[in-house]
Amino acid sequence: MHFTVLKQTRSVSRRLSSVTVAALMALGMSGTALAEDFKIGIVSFLSGQAADSFGVPAVNGAKVLIEAFNKGKAPAPYNKTGFGGMNIVPVYVDENGGATKQVQELRNLYERENVDVVVGYVGSGDCLAVAPVAEEMKRFLILYDCGTPRIFEEANYKYVFRTASHAAMDNVGAARYLKARNVKVETINLFNQDYAWGHDSLKDFTLSMQSIYPAAKIQADQRPKFGAGQYGTEISQLMSNSADVTHSSLWGGDLQAMILQAAPRGMFKKSQVVLTAADHVLVPLGEKMPDGVIVGARGAYGLMAPKSALNDWWWAQYQTAWNVYPVQAPYRMAQALMGLKLAVEKAMAANGGKKPNTEQIAAALRGSEWDAPGGRIKMALGGGQQAIQPAAFGRTRYDASKKMVVLDDIQRFAAECVNPPANMKSEDWIKAGFPGAKCN
Repeated sequence: MHFTVLKQTRSVSRRLSSVTVAALMALGMSGTALAEDFKIGIVSFLSGQAADSFGVPAVNGAKVLIEAFNKGKAPAPYNKTGFGGMNIVPVYVDENGGATKQVQELRNLYERENVDVVVGYVGSGDCLAVAPVAEEMKRFLILYDCGTPRIFEEANYKYVFRTASHAAMDNVGAARYLKARNVKVETINLFNQDYAWGHDSLKDFTLSMQSIYPAAKIQADQRPKFGAGQYGTEISQLMSNSADVTHSSLWGGDLQAMILQAAPRGMFKKSQVVLTAADHVLVPLGEKMPDGVIVGARGAYGLMAPKSALNDWWWAQYQTAWNVYPVQAPYRMAQALMGLKLAVEKAMAANGGKKPNTEQIAAALRGSEWDAPGGRIKMALGGGQQAIQPAAFGRTRYDASKKMVVLDDIQRFAAECVNPPANMKSEDWIKAGFPGAKCN
């Protein structure tokens, strides 16, 4: 199959008024206008180094899906028009600017824009900042992406949910993939960012490797700042202490920059590089992506998604709209909006067909399960407010005939194989040797 790969335009304004969005969405819609609005604040990177490969594709996924929902054109069980007959009105906000700014933007969405729910946040630091604020305000918040396990392992929430697995899954899955593919690992190098996401990823990977490869030794441990962009010193250190495996959780523009700087120097030939969150850079890098790199997608997404009618529909919708196939970020946005839609409609039915309030929607989402394009999503952790899902890994290879990077040796892991059980924190579960893991 050949895919036309075009750069996705950043045609999303920083914030659209509800009137503007409603008018735009009415264009091209057939039938009677829906009677009531359901407003969603959608927060993702629309500028900065994380925008092109991550933030904007996520928003593009939201646009495609919301349009399908409002037209009643999604497959069952997502085929009711809007949210149970309510017109979905998105308000888009740029995540760029840091945690302090995002806390204020969150308050603005609730208090000025009067949104019913906020769906957002890629940065782990942003998630850690906004979650307690939403809880204090008693307003509904869905974290669609950020990876730090600390959100629900260090606090209890009533109004905050995360509809995707946290980072422990990525790193446990990477270690299991290395073992399943009989990769020799006597020495390990680490290359992770110096903030919550990088720290958690480094910890979970090293602990997983200690369990699966107990004789392996850690060598270089590089921790550049988020957004550093230049990695010459770190690459030199990694190459001067070359290891069997080099692990990195870099993402977005930082990951692209690292690959473009490290590949010409031969780092990918001297070590088996494992990139736990890399599928979203395969399209923009193209033939500049080295072959043989083990990559994850923070789920069974994109080229690693399971075959299903729902995934076929989602892939076609996104591909048609944006001339590029969907990767990690739009998949995560889609599963958040799908879970929210089912929860709103369940709460609406229990409320006599009337628009449900925050507590009713939260009760409907808590502990629920639903099918998404990347597999079954289960709100199994954090008192039913943190999701688990399947993971997948593969090896990169540039296919000149298709003019794109493809993935070989794809292996998927069941959610219960790479996520902790409800009664254990991630770190304790990994240290104990993954008790209760189901990896059939």
